[in-house]
Amino acid sequence: MLSRPRQSERGRQTKIASGPASPDQTLRVWDLKSGQLVHTLTGHRDWINAVTLTPDGHRAISASSDHTLRVWNLESGRSIHILKGHADSVNAVAVTPEGDLAISASSDHTLRVWNLKSGRLERTLQGHTGWVNTVRVTPDGRRAISGSADHTLRLWDLRSGQSVRTLEGHTNSVTAVVLMPDGRRAISGSPDHTLRVWNLESGQSLRTLAGHTDWVTAIEVTPDGRRAVSGSADHTLRMWDLERGQSAHTLAGQTNNVSAVVLMPDGRRAALASDYRLLRLWDLESGKLLKVLAGHTDWITAVAVTADGRRVISASADHTLRVWHLGSGKSVHRLTGHTALVSAVAVTPDGRRAISASADHTLRIWDLASGRTVRVLEGQTELVSTIAVTPDGQRVVWGSSAGALFVWDSEGGETVRILTGHPDWVTAVVVTPDGYRAISASASPTLRVWDLESGQLVRTLSGHTDLILAVVLTSDGRRVISASADHTLRVWDVEGGNFITAFSGEGPILRCAVAPDGRTIVARDKSGQDHFLRLEGLE
Repeated sequence: MLSRPRQSERGRQTKIASGPASPDQTLRVWDLKSGQLVHTLTGHRDWINAVTLTPDGHRAISASSDHTLRVWNLESGRSIHILKGHADSVNAVAVTPEGDLAISASSDHTLRVWNLKSGRLERTLQGHTGWVNTVRVTPDGRRAISGSADHTLRLWDLRSGQSVRTLEGHTNSVTAVVLMPDGRRAISGSPDHTLRVWNLESGQSLRTLAGHTDWVTAIEVTPDGRRAVSGSADHTLRMWDLERGQSAHTLAGQTNNVSAVVLMPDGRRAALASDYRLLRLWDLESGKLLKVLAGHTDWITAVAVTADGRRVISASADHTLRVWHLGSGKSVHRLTGHTALVSAVAVTPDGRRAISASADHTLRIWDLASGRTVRVLEGQTELVSTIAVTPDGQRVVWGSSAGALFVWDSEGGETVRILTGHPDWVTAVVVTPDGYRAISASASPTLRVWDLESGQLVRTLSGHTDLILAVVLTSDGRRVISASADHTLRVWDVEGGNFITAFSGEGPILRCAVAPDGRTIVARDKSGQDHFLRLEGLE
């Protein structure tokens, strides 16, 4: 049986920043250590307005003035899906915490919800009467909030597609919005020179933050939810005390518009991008300017930070990106290759790669460790969804969105065999400690045990009623644990294929891990809560 001794605190979420429009129609992916270009992603036929990453860092979604979005495989640099349906420019895009849905905002007055697995349109969100400029998703993935040129924000239920409520108060277009860490409040910015703090449950404006003398262009919130940082066309950065509703510091010194702002992971510093070619690093506690990073020869369009907070990557209209070491304030790399304005940049959660978007119609991907181009798996038409390596390192097993698994010779790079049988997306795969078997999970939703030597299916493990999101093995390889969107975690005997026990949670279980003793299990559910479980009564 499974017992639950205690629970941990809710986990933190990682945010990914995206930048403003890119006229060169490209995205580029860069290796931040070497400054080498990994991929140039081409396909869009007009400005790329935004780019964001899925939480696992494996895919990027770009939004363009060509009325489309594209989903990119960052390993291969290939376009997986072209999302068509909008009748005007796509201005913004956000991804749910599970990485299964993308929500796009368009000048056609609508938002659209897309299934990233199939590339199909799930629903259209209608209600705004002007351009939709911005969109964010709540931490639980159930709702989205949008800002529009009709002077309003709308809160949407992503399951039903219904507008839950309309937030009114701004006297001009809503151009920026962020969510508080608790997901219950939001902050919006507008050309009416103000920010507003909203209660999403009641729809009421809690307070108006006044102080800027021009358009509010960017907003971020500290991880503790106590402070916000806003950038404005009045050439200032302001830090706000959200509990008192007052401006704690005004960070002046800009000689041109503030085009982007990003917070360091510690929440104590902010990097501000100015379209006067400079990047400024501020201490939010004291309000002091720490460093001015100079090197770009045209305005800075976007900025992102690595998860460890040690490096910042800036994108510019000078066609380049720069990687900055925040300790020294020096430019570590100048990333060249784009042939037009670089509009957006994002960093993968592990900090190993950066992805840039440009008006040259490309994205580019870079490997951070070696500085070399990541190997391209030619001929693949489906997304590589999961990967595992045998203990000896000689075989790589990866699953695809088409339901097949491929066994690769890691030295020769050749396909040894193809394992078919899953009727749907392969969501996870693990290899037993002896390297003889692989266990794969699917959206179908079953697990399958494979003999890697013969390529034969050994058995199918059935019991889950919704897609399986994660699979782990005990250190001895005797038991496999699966986590599912059906709110359960199941423990199975690998050799006999028998079901042993299960744990039921209050929501989808997204991740699981098992301790070396093979008895202590940690499972994380959709709300971010960790469950510590103990296998008891086993041999």
